[in-house]
Amino acid sequence: MDNPSVSDAVYDGLMRELKQLEESNPSLISPDSPTQRVGAKPLAGFKKVTHSSRMLSLNDVFNREDVEAWIKRTDKLAPGRTHEFYANLKMDGLACALIYQNGVLERAITRGDGFVGEDVTTNVRTIKSVPLSLRNNGKNSRFLNGRTEVRGEIVMLKTDFEALNKQRELDGLPVFANPRNLAAGTIRQLDPKLVAARPLQFRAYDIIRNNPTEVTTFSSGAECLQSLGITAISPADVFTSIDEVMNFVDHWETNRHDLPFNTDGLVVKLNDRKLYAELGVVGKNPRAAVAYKYPAEEATTTLKDIVISIGRTGAATPVALFDPVVVAGTTVQHASLHNADEIERKDIRRGDTVVIFKAGDIIPQIDRVVLELRPSGVKRFHMETELKLQYPDMEFIRPTGEAVYRVKGASGPLLLKRSVQHFASKGALDIDTLGEKNVSALVEAGLVKDLADIYTLTKAQVEALDRFADISSEKLIAGVQKTIPPPLARFIYALGIRHVGTQTAIDLANHFKRLDSVGSASLDELRTVNGIGDVVAESILLWFDERDNQELLAKFRRLGVWPLEVKTVGGKLSGKKFVITGSLQTMGRDIAAEKIRALGGTFQSSLGKDTDYLVVGANVGASKLSKATKLGTNQITETEMLKLLQF
Repeated sequence: MDNPSVSDAVYDGLMRELKQLEESNPSLISPDSPTQRVGAKPLAGFKKVTHSSRMLSLNDVFNREDVEAWIKRTDKLAPGRTHEFYANLKMDGLACALIYQNGVLERAITRGDGFVGEDVTTNVRTIKSVPLSLRNNGKNSRFLNGRTEVRGEIVMLKTDFEALNKQRELDGLPVFANPRNLAAGTIRQLDPKLVAARPLQFRAYDIIRNNPTEVTTFSSGAECLQSLGITAISPADVFTSIDEVMNFVDHWETNRHDLPFNTDGLVVKLNDRKLYAELGVVGKNPRAAVAYKYPAEEATTTLKDIVISIGRTGAATPVALFDPVVVAGTTVQHASLHNADEIERKDIRRGDTVVIFKAGDIIPQIDRVVLELRPSGVKRFHMETELKLQYPDMEFIRPTGEAVYRVKGASGPLLLKRSVQHFASKGALDIDTLGEKNVSALVEAGLVKDLADIYTLTKAQVEALDRFADISSEKLIAGVQKTIPPPLARFIYALGIRHVGTQTAIDLANHFKRLDSVGSASLDELRTVNGIGDVVAESILLWFDERDNQELLAKFRRLGVWPLEVKTVGGKLSGKKFVITGSLQTMGRDIAAEKIRALGGTFQSSLGKDTDYLVVGANVGASKLSKATKLGTNQITETEMLKLLQF
């Protein structure tokens, strides 16, 4: 009924998925599969008319490699023939054939299923850009004799569509979804007066005569259409090489939004109509033409999970994680859901098939759920329940009049103080001059508004505060500067990413070597790191996806505070795993762990089957020693450890 539940881009994506399934499983192809027909069957409300020749669809291509492969196939079928190409923008409308008999409009037929369409002549006659009789300028007078068929698209231009919707808003009527659906739905109205009231346009892409020699090329056909008084689809042009074709493709990919009509790509075909006919048809697609599709601005994917991210101000933001999907040319796998009200309004649930789009061509968002594909039994998302499950150690409130849940009792400054203290802690960058009181003084004075600000501090700024004098301020600045450049593992841990402890930070550093590689890693890549499961991987992914965090990292980089790349080196303890229990006399546990790692060993936080050495310090409980004995772990003293470390 021309009221689809999804956009053309979404439909195309699902169709491609169906084609792939059927190619892998030919026995599943049924006669009524959508792949076995071109378009929708004619509606019962219109007279059915058989086309003089089938109105075909085109195979889709998506990049230069696809175009080159298509040209190679045509070269094999027509060896030694030089190709001239004709390319034109695709217009997003309703395909229609106009039949002129002796120059007079006799009939208009929709594409239908490609073989049989609907007679919509009465409605099409109301479109002002469709001439009721062909223009006779003497040059193409032969087309005024006998049967001339013109094929093209019925469309609505963007400005006309916007004006119509604006008026409907003023009249208190629901607005239309998009120009294509409106054009198609209008033509299928049974009342021609309604059709006449809407500003539809016809744009032609082909002209057909019983004698094919009368139109030898598609480019000459376009010129002929213009001379007969019919507007041909443009922009369009003739090209002699693939480089010229791809320049045309690339130009309009960048500039298509400035066109007066909507388009999702263009058509490229061999200009020679005789060769075009000789190459024939495979299934329902001509061999001599393809449809180049620009990256879809919408795509479907499956929503795997909804996780909640806590921002710097304590705001809890739900984030959707989904199967990776290409939208507007880039792969995305997560998107902010903003708040609980947004999830409720769109009724988004785990397991749903969702439509992803890019707001402003930059930020991925979930537009809607494809309800027809919702699995049975999926449960509604409840924000308060999820907060308790995901953050059992925190309490959240939703202030009156706000849409966002926040950590109870945690203001922005309080969270910032905690973050800076963690950043400076021993396990992180170990800045002993940034204790709790000094951090509070710096934050409350407005000198530190984010983690990177500690590297912008000057001695004069610090010395002006009540707590500091000449020596103490100089000591603080020196302590901060001493951490440049920071070790990668310590820096990752210092950032305060949820679920990322010291060992996970080390594992990430050793696996990815560079911070940029950690930040750009996919969910699947993060899962390959030893010890990182779904929860930790999701937390890392979300942290690097937060815009505030991206800006913070960019600021660190500008200030020259960027972690060193991890160099892969062997060591005498390579492959050996250590656990320390009890207190050490000669050094702290963190320092011992670093020395073990420096020699290629692995420091573990808990005893396991793969542990090679349990270092037994003072005041050790019997249970851990018992477990080590059961596992057969080699138990050594602190002195023996020092010998291994060559301390």
